[in-house]
Amino acid sequence: MFQSSRAQTFSQDCLRPHNTARAEVGVPPMAWNTTLVNYAIEYARSRIGDCSLVHSYGPYGENLAWSGGDLSCSDAVRLWVAEKAYYNNNSNSCAPGRVCGHYTQVVWRNSVHVGCARVRCYNNRGTFVICSYSPRGNYRGQRPY
Repeated sequence: MFQSSRAQTFSQDCLRPHNTARAEVGVPPMAWNTTLVNYAIEYARSRIGDCSLVHSYGPYGENLAWSGGDLSCSDAVRLWVAEKAYYNNNSNSCAPGRVCGHYTQVVWRNSVHVGCARVRCYNNRGTFVICSYSPRGNYRGQRPY
């Protein structure tokens, strides 16, 4: 479960890889946002029973990750950022048959706030990580940066 006593360490574990990826493409850093953290915590807790990668369909942009074992926030962000290999900025598209929307949300220029949460799911079902973004990104026809 997300430990509030470890909030500062957790926030840096999440924020650092986001901002590293953003700096690589010339996008300003994101700021940690407690409203988004609280939203992410509530949603993560709702997934603790099944660990399903089901989006909240809430008011924020969102990336989800799951692992059958332990998964740090930074590892989750690295999974999303790895999709950069499939994103073509010239055509503003993903390689055929590939996913890159998690990456484009991480580097979306107008998304300037992030908040994340992590839970260990019941019955050894793994670890669920969510990051919420404001304003949301990934608008069709718009470039992330």
